[in-house]
Amino acid sequence: MDKAISNKGEGSDTPKSKLDIFYKVDIVVIGAGQAGLSAAYYLKKEGIEPGKGFVVLDDEIGAGGAWQHRWNSLTLSNVNGINDLPGMGFSEAVNKDDKKLQANVALPQYYEKYEKTFELPVIRPIRVQEVTEKNGRFLIKTNDVQFSARGIINATGTWKTPHCPKYPGWEKFKGRQLHTGQYINAEEFIGKHVIIVGGGISAVQLLGEISKVTKTTWVTRRPPDFRNYEFNPDLGREAVAMVEERVREGLPPKSVVSVTGLPITPAIQDMLTNGVLDRKPMFQEITETGVKWEDGTEIEADVIFWNTGFRHSLDHLKSLDLVNDLEGIEMSGKLATQVKKDPRIHLTGYGPSASTIGANRAGRVAARELIETLNLLK
Repeated sequence: MDKAISNKGEGSDTPKSKLDIFYKVDIVVIGAGQAGLSAAYYLKKEGIEPGKGFVVLDDEIGAGGAWQHRWNSLTLSNVNGINDLPGMGFSEAVNKDDKKLQANVALPQYYEKYEKTFELPVIRPIRVQEVTEKNGRFLIKTNDVQFSARGIINATGTWKTPHCPKYPGWEKFKGRQLHTGQYINAEEFIGKHVIIVGGGISAVQLLGEISKVTKTTWVTRRPPDFRNYEFNPDLGREAVAMVEERVREGLPPKSVVSVTGLPITPAIQDMLTNGVLDRKPMFQEITETGVKWEDGTEIEADVIFWNTGFRHSLDHLKSLDLVNDLEGIEMSGKLATQVKKDPRIHLTGYGPSASTIGANRAGRVAARELIETLNLLK
């Protein structure tokens, strides 16, 4: 990597700190989850030199992206979709026939072997705090080494930005409130009444687990969208296309699950049969001891468990002013990964590429399109 002295003059006698020096590379990939590793693989395959040509910045201690933080009960028997990374199948690193193997163990093993096999230049742990632009280059400011780049592939995903709608009375509740990302296992709730909020796949799965060991109440903003079909790749691609259409129009992306609904699996059918999925509408406020509905109905609870999704982790790009008045980012390119306002920036893991279905293809296309854009700007 070429060094570019930023804050101190060449002749200064003052020692340079990490905050004073920006290392020059062509491309910085932010995030080493599935989308980031896929992009890194294709950058190298296209001839961009690891280290000098591109680096991958990741704020985790080890490999595995968000997978290393998933709950212990998520195993290879019930995980929703593990897609092979390009060039190396999951089965080459992990015994996928071991259905009891935890996803938070298996995927980090896979990603670690992948990074080492292809010698990807992943730097960790390092957190990107802000990206600004100066003299036609992006300045990537971190809590450690600083970087200067001509182009960016942002692959930060959503796991680090949980969304919890703060209903009136939020601060009054004397019990425990937690989000999906903080869940460990159902046993921690034994003997407690748990209100589970949310209508997505995670909410339903965790409701099923927790209801086996303690009392639960299920609450959603809208009636759950159960659909009697078996999810397949064709339906997945159709859902991704619908999400893609939104981001090309500059609208905030919806999740793929919001398009596909919840297919009635054998596990969900059992829950329906046993009355576990007795859904109540969203409460109006939170009290000291529980929740209250508009008609005055109240129930007491020990825990409010928010399975209300995540937001895309893009705060570090705020200075680039990419978000429009619709609170979306207008996207372009073959797979809608390229920011229309600035084609030197690609967002993988955003919109249609937020799913495991779309992340690999997005990494390949983003790498190629960004290289082409930067070549034209030389």
